[in-house]
Amino acid sequence: EVFLPEEPRAAAPVDFLQELPSYQSALRRRAAAGGTQERRAAPRGSAGLRAAEARGPEQEGGELAARPAREYPLTIAEKRRLRDCQQADIKYISGWKQWKRTSSKSLKKVLNEVRELFSHLELWRSDIRSIEGKFGTGIQSYFSFLRFLVLLNLIIFILMFSFVTLPSIISEYGIFNSSFAKISPKNIEPHCTVYKPSGNMGLVYFYTYLKDLLSGTGFLEVTSLFYGYYTIDAVWLSSPRYNLPLAYLLTTFAYLALSLLWIIKRSVEGFKQNLVHDEDQFQSYCNKVFAGWDFCITDLRAAWLKHRSLQYELQTDLEEERLKRKVADRTMKEKLRIYSLRIFINIIVIAVLSGCFYCIYRATVFSQENSNVSIGHDDVSNTNFQANLLVQYLPSIVITLANFIAPQIFSFLIRFEDYSPAFEIRLTLMRCVFVRLANIGVLLFSLWSQISYCATDECKACGYNYELYPCWESEVGQEMYKLMIFDFIIILAGTLFVDFPRKLLVTHCSCKPVQWCGLQEFGISDNVLEIVYGQTICWIGTFFSPLLPAIATIKYFFIFYIKKISLIHTCKPAARPIRASSSNCFFLVVLLIGLVLAFIPLGISIAHIPSSKACGPFRSFNTSWAVVPDTILGFPTGLQQVLHGIASEAFAVPFFMVVCLIMFYFIALAGAHKRVVEQLRQQLVMVRFDPLFCTPKV
Repeated sequence: EVFLPEEPRAAAPVDFLQELPSYQSALRRRAAAGGTQERRAAPRGSAGLRAAEARGPEQEGGELAARPAREYPLTIAEKRRLRDCQQADIKYISGWKQWKRTSSKSLKKVLNEVRELFSHLELWRSDIRSIEGKFGTGIQSYFSFLRFLVLLNLIIFILMFSFVTLPSIISEYGIFNSSFAKISPKNIEPHCTVYKPSGNMGLVYFYTYLKDLLSGTGFLEVTSLFYGYYTIDAVWLSSPRYNLPLAYLLTTFAYLALSLLWIIKRSVEGFKQNLVHDEDQFQSYCNKVFAGWDFCITDLRAAWLKHRSLQYELQTDLEEERLKRKVADRTMKEKLRIYSLRIFINIIVIAVLSGCFYCIYRATVFSQENSNVSIGHDDVSNTNFQANLLVQYLPSIVITLANFIAPQIFSFLIRFEDYSPAFEIRLTLMRCVFVRLANIGVLLFSLWSQISYCATDECKACGYNYELYPCWESEVGQEMYKLMIFDFIIILAGTLFVDFPRKLLVTHCSCKPVQWCGLQEFGISDNVLEIVYGQTICWIGTFFSPLLPAIATIKYFFIFYIKKISLIHTCKPAARPIRASSSNCFFLVVLLIGLVLAFIPLGISIAHIPSSKACGPFRSFNTSWAVVPDTILGFPTGLQQVLHGIASEAFAVPFFMVVCLIMFYFIALAGAHKRVVEQLRQQLVMVRFDPLFCTPKV
C-alpha cells in the first residue's frame, strides 16, 4: 500500500486532494498503523510493521476482522510471525468479537467453495483456458467475448419466450384453462385487415421446404418465429387478464436495457484502466520491457509469436516518435499537401460508402418487388428454385460483398494518409465498423421506403403499402432472419472452403507463391466485427422475430467451435496482436456502438411507422407505442396524473439538469482521481532520486 509522505519531508498536497476518498482512506490507514504501534509494541522488522498495519483497522473500528496472512506479499517466515501476532491479539478480544470473527471466516470459506463450484460449471472454461495457454490472452479475450454473447442471447431468448411466446402458445391450446381474445380493429378499412400468409398447402416439393427454411417464408411464416403469429389482444390465464401487446413492448425495452447495462458493467473496468493508465512514451516503453510478457503462454510457437509482438510494439513506438518529429518539422507546404491528400482520400471513402449504400438499396428494392410477385403467383418450380432463392438472398449477398470489399479499400487508402501506426489501425477499424452497421441501416431504410410508399387513397387509409406488405413486421423479421442465416453460412464456408484448403496447400506444396501467402492469420478485430454485426442484427430483429435470439445463441455456440478448430488447425495468430485489456475495451465499445445504432431503427418502427392492421398484437393501435397511453387510461385518476406529470416538460427539464450536474460531478471526481494518480507517480519517481523521501510507512 502507498501512503503519502510526512509533511516535513514533502510539500502538503493541494486542498482538493485532501477531500478525495482515496486520500482520506490513505490517512486513515496511516493513522491506524501509527496508533497500533503506540498502543502495543510491534515485533521487529517488516513483519511487525505489516502486522501492526493489519491490526490497525480492527482496533480502530472494532468491527473489521484482520486480513489472513496469506493475503500479504511476505515470505513464509514473515507470514508465520504475522500469524503468531494475530493469534496473540485474540486474547484481547471479547467473546462476542471472537464469535463474529469465526463466523465471518466460516462464511467466507463456504462462499469461496460455492464460487469455486460455480466456476467449474462455467461454459467452455477448460477450452478457453487451453486457448489462453497456447495463444495468449489477446485471442482468449475474443473467445470470452463470444461466450458473453451466447449468455446474453440466451437470456434475451428466455425473456421473449417467457413473456411473449409462452402466453400465446398456452392460450392457443387452452392449457391451464386459458383463453385468448382477438378484437377487430376499429375505424379501419376492411381491405387493410386482409392477410393471407404464404404457407404451403397440399403436396409440395422438398426443395420448397428448403427454400422456406433458408428464407423464413412458407411454413415458417405462420409459426411463432415471426411477428405475424402473435395476433392476440389479450390472454386470460385462469382469471387474470394478460395484456400481450403491452408485454410485447415492455419485453423489448427490457432486453435492450439489459443489454445496455450488462455491456456498461463489463466495460467500466476497461474505462477505469484507460482513465488511470494514460501513460507517456517512457512509461509505455518500461511497461513493454519489464511487464509486457504474457506468463499464461505455455506453447513454444505462441511464445515466439509473443516475442515478435513485443518487437513490433517497440518498433511501433519508435515509429510514432519518428512521425511526431516529422510532423513537428513539417513546413507549411508539406502540411498543405498532406491535408489536401487526406481530404481527397476521405472523399474517395465517402464515394465507396455511397456506392455500397446505393447497391444495397437497389438490391433490396429488386428483391422485394420480385419475391412478392413470385410468391403471389406461386411459380416456384424445380427449374427456377435457385433463381428464386438468389432473389430472396440478394440483399444479404450484396451486404456481404460490401462488408468484404470496402475494408480492403480502406486498408489500401490508409497507407497514403501518413498517420501513426496505432491511429491507422483505429481509424480503419472505425471505418469498417461504420460500413458494417450502416449497411444494416440502409437495408432497413430501403424496406421502410417500400413499406411507406402509397400511391392510392386506399393505401393512404392504411398508412402503409398494404398490397405488398399486409404484415410488414414479418417481412422485416424475415430479412433479419436471412441476414442471420447467411452470415453463419459465410463464416462456415470461409472455414471449410478457404482456410482448410489453404492449410493443405501451405503444408504439402513447396511453391514459392503458396509459401509466400502462408497460413491465414486469426485477426481478432475482423472476427469481432463479424460477431458484432450479427449481434446488431439480433437486437434489431428480435422485435420482428421474437425467437431470433434462440437462433443467435445456437449460431454463436457453433461459431465458437468453428473458430476454435480454425485457430488450432488452419490459422496462425496475427503478427500484430493486441493486449487483452485493450482488446476487451475495444470489443465492448464496438458492441455498444452496435447497440446504440440498433435503438434508432427500433425507435422509428415503434413510434413512427404505422403498425400492421392485419397481424400482430398492435393491429388495434396506430403505432406500437400507442399501447402505452391506452394502458395508462385504465389506471386510477391519481396515478394517471402522476405519470402525466413525469412525462411533462415541468419534470423532464429539472430531471435533465440534475442528471447533468451528477454527471459533471463524477467527471470532476474522475479528473481529480487522475491527478492523484499523477501525483503518486511523481512521488514514486522522487523515491528513486531521494532515499529520504521513502519513509518506513511505504
